[in-house]
Amino acid sequence: MKGIGRKERAKLEGWKDGRMGAPHPSPPKSALLSVDEMALFVDYYQLTMGQADFDAQHNSVITANYYVRKIPQGQYLIAAGLEQVVHYILNLRFTDATLDWLAERGDLHADYLASLRDFHFDGSVFAVPEGTPVFPNEPIINVTGRSRDVQLFETYLLCVMNFQTLIATKASRIVHAARGKPVFDFGARRAHGRDAGILAARASFIGGASGTSLVLAGCLFDIPYVGTMAHKFVSERPNELAAFRDYAAAFPTNTTLLIDTYDTLEGARNACIVAKEMAARGTRLRAVRLDSGDLLTLSKQVRQILDTEGLDYVQIIASHELDEFQIDTLLSQGAPLDSFGVGTRLATGANLNSFTGEGGTSALGGVYKLVESDGKPVGKQSLDEPSKATIPGKKQIYRLTDTAGNYTKDQVALWDEDVSEGQPLLVPVIEAGELVSDFPTLQDIQARMTTALKRLPDSHKSLTEATPYAVEMHPSLLVRMDDR
Repeated sequence: MKGIGRKERAKLEGWKDGRMGAPHPSPPKSALLSVDEMALFVDYYQLTMGQADFDAQHNSVITANYYVRKIPQGQYLIAAGLEQVVHYILNLRFTDATLDWLAERGDLHADYLASLRDFHFDGSVFAVPEGTPVFPNEPIINVTGRSRDVQLFETYLLCVMNFQTLIATKASRIVHAARGKPVFDFGARRAHGRDAGILAARASFIGGASGTSLVLAGCLFDIPYVGTMAHKFVSERPNELAAFRDYAAAFPTNTTLLIDTYDTLEGARNACIVAKEMAARGTRLRAVRLDSGDLLTLSKQVRQILDTEGLDYVQIIASHELDEFQIDTLLSQGAPLDSFGVGTRLATGANLNSFTGEGGTSALGGVYKLVESDGKPVGKQSLDEPSKATIPGKKQIYRLTDTAGNYTKDQVALWDEDVSEGQPLLVPVIEAGELVSDFPTLQDIQARMTTALKRLPDSHKSLTEATPYAVEMHPSLLVRMDDR
């Protein structure tokens, strides 16, 4: 009992011999968000503004835009997160427990809190479908409804859309760099929280990943989940060969062996022994995995060892601090790699060139701004920082293509503008408070993303020298911008 004081030691002795009642510590909390608690996923000013609006009897019908001013890496974004936002909007309720808790704090008035008891959004949401490429200053979501309702959605909408769009975009860049070779999300353990790990797996799949290591994401979203083995599995056995044999016996039709616990090349030779034993039983070793060291040199050496033993069918999977820059360089230099497990830099949306060190914060700075009130365009001027000014008016995006169907430019126009060219991108999701759009499967969203990204010219997808995609403002919008 070294390291504790006399009083603490006496208490422990008393508990042990029954002279004192046993301590009753508070039980641990999971801190996972439940549907009943969603109403509190707001920044406090959304409630204080609601109180002030309620007192002033102000509740005009407004439209708020979600959009991104600046892309942190590359020249495009993949929109993701809409399904969770719509779930929030449709299911947001202030329970008695929530209202009682707020009342106990004392800052919000009873009459305002009573007005929240029967909360139900009766407005509309128009949005760009998930998996759609979008660009700076384009309205990705329009939310129209009563002011006090619409402002409640800000924090949750930004949290979900900014994160999932960031991750889906990062995944699409990594998948593009992999040149058709499968990419898997291995990032849950490095994600910034449990919800982030789950939603990163979802967004990664939208961005083109072939699967995830996170089983819960597989359960929730029907994403293929995959796994190999950890170094622990190898280290706790007498030797590496014994570990490989145990794993192959347990998974005879789906064995991937991690070969870098001790010596990678010796691990490859042990994998060859197990592969031949499996072949004698009528099965095949699927792959070996590299998770450390010089992946370029080691992959070539391991490939040679496998091929020399007649195991050209055994694939090589790479993991270990990978991102689009690392993968692009490995493949450009002839690394014989067949697939990639990407963790930290995918699940955190790392806005970093891992070779040059150039980059910024791993976050997407999307915003949710008022653009219309009671049918009149409104906007933020920000004279002290003009880049933060907003473009007044509810808006639509029109996407123009060439004769081959490839994207040439977007035009942002007022919602009721008569635009003869281009496909409108924002579609109805909620009208009069009711869901009017079926949500596709993630497989369908991924297919949409894949098709759409093929239609975006390669000049906008380069990892280091991508050119900006043309986004034009309709002349009527330009007039409003000049009049701000």
